[in-house]
Amino acid sequence: MPGEQDLSTLLRHMTPSVHPDVFVFCSFPDFQLPSGWTPVATFREAEGLSAIVPLRDAQAAGVGHQFESRMVTLTIHSALDAVGFLARICTALAAQGIACNAVSAYHHDHLFVPADRLELALRTLKAIASSTDGPASA
Repeated sequence: MPGEQDLSTLLRHMTPSVHPDVFVFCSFPDFQLPSGWTPVATFREAEGLSAIVPLRDAQAAGVGHQFESRMVTLTIHSALDAVGFLARICTALAAQGIACNAVSAYHHDHLFVPADRLELALRTLKAIASSTDGPASA
């Protein structure tokens, strides 16, 4: 089944779901993850392999990390070529002073927001979803 492309439908039915873990971003210049790690996402950059992993894994392995965040999954199946969905959401979060690192996967978009700003991020997303026109700011 193809993903949703209509912006107003995406915004009204995004239905955020919060993962229970705190996540961090790590970088591995040798492109090798510690044994046994199963990151939620990886990306190969010129400087090394970036990985998004649970904070507890990074701490247990003594690995340097940044951006303690919570993962909010927008549970609507969004099309990878949908126009404006993440732009609208990130603009609204930015208006509230909330950093957002968005990751689009095959079925859903995932937002990594500062762990200490989660509740405000969720209120902002709820305001977007409940509005009739999906305003850029909540």
